[in-house]
Amino acid sequence: MNWDEFEYWGKHISQWSADYHKTLRDRPVRSQTVFGETAAQLPLSPPDRAEAMDTIMGDFETIVMPGITHWQHPRFFAYFPANAAPPSMLAEMLVSTIAAQCMLWQTSPAATEVETVMVDWLRQALGLTEGYLGVIQDSASSATLSAVLTMREKATGYTGNRDGLATKGHMRIYCSDQVHSSIDRACWVAGIGQANLIKISTKGHRFGMDVDALRSTIAADRAAGHTPAGIIAITGGTGIGACDTLGPILQVARDEDLYTHLDAAWAGSAMICPELHSDFWADVDGFDSIVFNPHKWLGAQFDCSVQFLRDAQPQLNTLKIEPEYLKTTGESVTNYSEWTIPLGRRFRALKIWFLIRSYGLEGLRLRIRNHVTWAQEVCEEIRKLAGFEIVTEPILSLFSFRCPGDDADQQRLVDALNDDGRIYLTQGSFREQKIIRFQVGQFDTTRDDVMIAHSVIQEVWEKIK
Repeated sequence: MNWDEFEYWGKHISQWSADYHKTLRDRPVRSQTVFGETAAQLPLSPPDRAEAMDTIMGDFETIVMPGITHWQHPRFFAYFPANAAPPSMLAEMLVSTIAAQCMLWQTSPAATEVETVMVDWLRQALGLTEGYLGVIQDSASSATLSAVLTMREKATGYTGNRDGLATKGHMRIYCSDQVHSSIDRACWVAGIGQANLIKISTKGHRFGMDVDALRSTIAADRAAGHTPAGIIAITGGTGIGACDTLGPILQVARDEDLYTHLDAAWAGSAMICPELHSDFWADVDGFDSIVFNPHKWLGAQFDCSVQFLRDAQPQLNTLKIEPEYLKTTGESVTNYSEWTIPLGRRFRALKIWFLIRSYGLEGLRLRIRNHVTWAQEVCEEIRKLAGFEIVTEPILSLFSFRCPGDDADQQRLVDALNDDGRIYLTQGSFREQKIIRFQVGQFDTTRDDVMIAHSVIQEVWEKIK
C-alpha cells in the first residue's frame, strides 16, 4: 500500500466508522455467532501474494463483523463499559500514525510531558491533594500488580527482587471478599500466593471491609510469624459495586506501617463529580497507590488506566532497571518506563487531552450523573416486576437482581436476553447465589435506551418462564 492508497482507505474507513456508530442501535448487542464460526471462514494458511484492500475490507464486513460484540452499543449493560468517545478515537488515529515508542523522555519528549500534565489534570478533577504523581498504565490489572510488587519489596526491605522469596516467609496482603480477580492474579504473579491473600468479610449497605476483622486478622498473622505487607481497598467493586470506608482502613495501615492501594477502576471516574466525594471518596488522600480507568466510564479509548502515587519512589525502587542503552544523559528527566512493568509504552495521554478539551469536565460530569439517575430509575421499574427481587441496591450506576426461580433460572434469563439481542447483561455471584448485574455507563446511552431494558426483561421473561 502506498500513501495515496492509505489516504483513500483512511477516508473510507473514517466514513465506515461514523456509519457504524450511527447504526449501532440496529444491531444485536452481543455477537450471535457460535464458537468456531469465524475461524472456519479463514484460510488455513497465509497468502503468498498481495490481496486488494477492497477484498480485505469485504471480508472484514462478512467474516469479522458478525463475530463482534458491540461494546459501544448504547444498550450494553454488561460488565463495565469500555468507552470510546469520538475525540479519543481521533487521538488514537494520530497515535497510530505517528507510531512512537514512548518508553523514555528522549524517545518522544512530548509524550512524556503531556502524560505528566494529563495525570495532574485528572488528579485535580478527582479532588486528590497536590503531591500525588502518576503514570498511565494499560489496565488496572497492571497498576495493581505494580502496587503488590511494591508491597512485597517494601516488606522485604527491597531485597525480594535481588534474593528471591524462598527465605522471606509468608507475606500477607489484605482485602475484602468483594475485590476483583485481578487482585488474586497480582498475588499469584508476585509470588505471594493465593493462600496469603487474606479476604476480609464485608458489612454495611455498601459491603465495605470489616475493619475490626481486618485489625484482628493482622494481629493474629503477626503472632503466627507471618509478615503483613499491604492492604488493598476498593471503591466500586466489580461484582456489586462494593465500597470500602477508606478512613478507618488507612488508620489500620498507618498503625501497622502497611503500604496501601485503592482499586477504583470503574467508580473512580465518577469522582469527577464533587457531590459524590462525601459518600465514596472521603479520606482518599493518604493511599499510597490509587488506580482508576478513564477507559471505562470517562470515555477514553481502551487502553488507558491511571495510577496515582503519593510517593513514586517505592514503586521506582521496585521496578526501575536501567541498562546502559536506556540511560539518559544530561539533565534529569522522567522516564515512565521505570514506573511500570512493560518497557515499551504507547502515547496514551493524547486521547485524554483530546477528550477533556472536547467535552470539558462539566460535559463528562453530566453523562455520569445521568447514568447514576437512570440506573436508579430502571431499578425501580424492575423491582415492580412480579416475583423479581433487587438483590443489591444501586451503588452509583450498578445494581443486581434476581428473577423468580433458582440459579438455573437466572442463567436461563440472562442467556435468553442476550440471544434476543436488544440488550446485553451478565450474571454474577453474591452470597452464594447467582445474580443478574445491570450497569449503566455506555458513553452515548440515553434514558430511553436504559428504560427500554425493563420492558425487554419483562417480555423475555414472559416467554421463557
